[in-house]
Amino acid sequence: MILLAFELSLPLKSPVLIFSLILFIILFAPILLNRLRIPHLIGLIIAGAVIGPHGLNLMQRDSSIILFGTVGLLYIMFLAGLEIDMADFKKNSAKSIVFGLYTFTIPITIGTLAGLYILGFPPASSVLLASMFASHTLIAYPIVSKLGVAKNRAVNVTIGGTVITDTLALLVLAIIVGMSVGEINNAFWLRLGISVVLFATAVMVLFPLIGRWFFKRSDDSISQYIFVLGMVFLAAFLAEAAGVEAIIGAFLAGLALNRLIPHTSPLMNRIEFVGNALFIPFFLIGVGMLVNYRVFFKDLETIKVAVVMTVVANLAKLLAAWATQKTFRFSLDERRLIFGLSNAQAAATLAAVTVGYNIVLGENPDGQPIRLLSESVLNGTIVMILVTCSIASFVAQKGAQNIALAENTDQDPSNDYGNDERILISLNNPDTIEELINLSVTVKSRQNTSHLYALNILHNAEPDTYAEKKARELLQKAAVAAAATDSHLHQLLRYDVNIVNGITSVVKEHKITDMIMGLHHRSGLSDSFLGTLTEDILTKCNTTTLIYKCAQPHATVRRHFVIVPENAEREIGFLFWLIRVWNIGRNTGARIVFMASSATLKYLKDIHVKHPIEAEFREFEEWDEFLALTREVKNDDGLIIIMSRKGHRSYNAHMAKVPGYLNKYFQQNNFILVFPMQAGVAEERNSTLKNPALLESTGENLDVIDEFTKTIARLFQRK
Repeated sequence: MILLAFELSLPLKSPVLIFSLILFIILFAPILLNRLRIPHLIGLIIAGAVIGPHGLNLMQRDSSIILFGTVGLLYIMFLAGLEIDMADFKKNSAKSIVFGLYTFTIPITIGTLAGLYILGFPPASSVLLASMFASHTLIAYPIVSKLGVAKNRAVNVTIGGTVITDTLALLVLAIIVGMSVGEINNAFWLRLGISVVLFATAVMVLFPLIGRWFFKRSDDSISQYIFVLGMVFLAAFLAEAAGVEAIIGAFLAGLALNRLIPHTSPLMNRIEFVGNALFIPFFLIGVGMLVNYRVFFKDLETIKVAVVMTVVANLAKLLAAWATQKTFRFSLDERRLIFGLSNAQAAATLAAVTVGYNIVLGENPDGQPIRLLSESVLNGTIVMILVTCSIASFVAQKGAQNIALAENTDQDPSNDYGNDERILISLNNPDTIEELINLSVTVKSRQNTSHLYALNILHNAEPDTYAEKKARELLQKAAVAAAATDSHLHQLLRYDVNIVNGITSVVKEHKITDMIMGLHHRSGLSDSFLGTLTEDILTKCNTTTLIYKCAQPHATVRRHFVIVPENAEREIGFLFWLIRVWNIGRNTGARIVFMASSATLKYLKDIHVKHPIEAEFREFEEWDEFLALTREVKNDDGLIIIMSRKGHRSYNAHMAKVPGYLNKYFQQNNFILVFPMQAGVAEERNSTLKNPALLESTGENLDVIDEFTKTIARLFQRK
C-alpha cells in the first residue's frame, strides 16, 4: 500500500529520488562517455541537458541545484587559487598581465564589432555582449590538475590572466548596467574603486592572519574543512558587496590560504575530494539543464545569434592564445593549454547575460519589453556555453596529455630517485604521529604513494601481548593519517633487545633511503641524545635522516631558515637532502632562507633559476655566529639545520653546541636536524642514483656543475 501511495510524476518531487538520480549521473555519465573519448566534464553537461526541464524534464533547475551549482563554481575558482605555485605565479606575473590583456581586448573588440555590424545591436548591448566573450571560466582546470600539469607555466599564466580578464569583464558589466539605469557619475566611480580596494585588502591581508591563528589552535580535520569553506564563501560575499562577481572573491581566498594548506596535506586532499566528487559535478549538471534545444526549431534569429556568438567566442580566445604563444615562444601544447583553459564560457557569462536580460529599456509598439540583451541572446548564450566548454575540454585534455607524456619521456629512468625513495618513519609517541606523517608526505616525491614505512620496535626479547596491541594501535593511527593524503603506509612491528639493531635491520631489508625521527614538543634535544644517535643509528644507517621537533603545525610556518655548513656540496648526500628541503618549499609555499657559504649558494642559485620557490640566499660562513639567528627567527619561523658526522668534510666543531642553542633559544620554533648520507658511513649508497661517476664528480670535482645541475633538474621535475 505504501508503494502504491507513492506518486511518480514528472518533474520529480522527492528530494531523496532527485539526489539519488544526480549521484548516479555523476557516477555513470563520465564512464559511458569516456568510451567515446568525451571528457567527463562534457558528459555531465550533456547529462544535465537530458534530464533538465528542456529535455526529459526529470527535474527542475530549482534553488537546490542553483545552490550546489554556485558552490561548485566557487570551488573551481578556489581550487585554482589554492593549487597555484606562488613562486611560478610571481615569476610569470608579467606574462599573466600580457595574456590577461590579450584575452580581454581581442574578444571585446571583435565582439563589439560583431554586435554592431553583424547582429545590429545598439552600442551598449554590443559592448555587454563582447564582455561575455572576454570572460571565461576554468572549466577544464580539473582535467589539467588530474593529469599532473597544473604547475606548468602555461597554466600559471592562464590562471593569472583569468583574474585580470574576468575582473575587467565584470567591471564592464557594472558600468553598462550603471549607464542603462542612469547611475554613472563621480560617486559611482569613487564607490566602486574604494569598495574593490577594501575587499581585496581584507581578503589578502586578514585572511592569512585569521587562517594561521585558526590552524594553530585546531587540529580537528572536520573543523579545518568547515573553516576553509566558510572563508571561501565569506570572500565571495565580500566580492559581491564590493560590486564584483563572487568568483573573484573565491579565487582570492585560494591565493590567501595557499601557503596555509600544503598541496600534500590531508586538508588539501579533503578539499579536492569533496569538490570533485560532489560540488563541481553539480555545477556542470546545472549548466546543462539550461540548454533549450527547442528554440532553434522555432526562431531563425536565435540560430543566427547562437552561431555568431559561438564563432566569435572561439575565434577570439584562439587568437588570444596564439598571440600569447608567439609573444613568449610557448610550445604548441602550451598554446593548447592556454586556449583550453580560457575558452570555456560559464560563470561570468551567465552573470552578464542574466543581468542584461533582466534590464528592460522600454517597450516596442506591440507592448513587448525591449531588453538590454534579447531572449535570442539568452538562448544563444546557452549554446555558446555548451560548445565552448566542449572544445575547451577536448583541447585542454590533448595539450595536458602531450605535456605529461613529454615530461615522462624526458626523464632518465636510470636516475629515477623519486621512484626509488623509501621513507621510514620511526614511531614511539602517539602525540607526534600526525606531524611526522605530514612531514613525510611533504618531503617525498609526488609520484611516491606507496614507499612510506612506519616502524615501531618493542624493546623485548619475548612477545608481549599488551605492548604489541598498543604498538599496532600506534601504527594503525599512522596508516590512517597517511591514507588521508592518498598515501599507503607499510606498517612494520619488530621485537628486538637492541633498538638500534632493529632500525638498522629494517633499513637494510627495505632499502630505506630516508628516515624521519620525531621529538615530542615538550622534549629537549640533549647533548647525550644527539651523541647517542650519532654513535648508534647515524653511524650504522647511511640514510638521509631528519630529526624533527614540532612546536606548531608544519603548514603555519612562514619561513624556514636552512643553515648549511661549508663544503656541504662536496658530500655525496647533498643532492638528497636538497630535494627534501626544496619539496618543503614547493609543497608548503613557505619562504626558504638559505644561509650558506658563497660556494654553496652558487649551486643553490643556479637551481633556483630553473626551479623557483619562495627563497632568499644569505652568506653564512661562521657557525660561531649561530646565536645571531635569535634576532631574526620569529615564533612562526622554523629551522632546518644541515648537520654532519665527525671527521667528514662538512663537519665543524660548532655543531656540538647546536642542541644547547635549540633548547635555550628556539623552544617555540619547529626545527629539523638533517644528517645527510656521507661517504664511509656504513655502506655506500651509490645504488640510489645508479650512477657512481656522478657522485664522484659532485664530491670531488666541482668543475662539473653542468652535469650536476642537470641531474638535480631531472630530480626536481618529478616534484
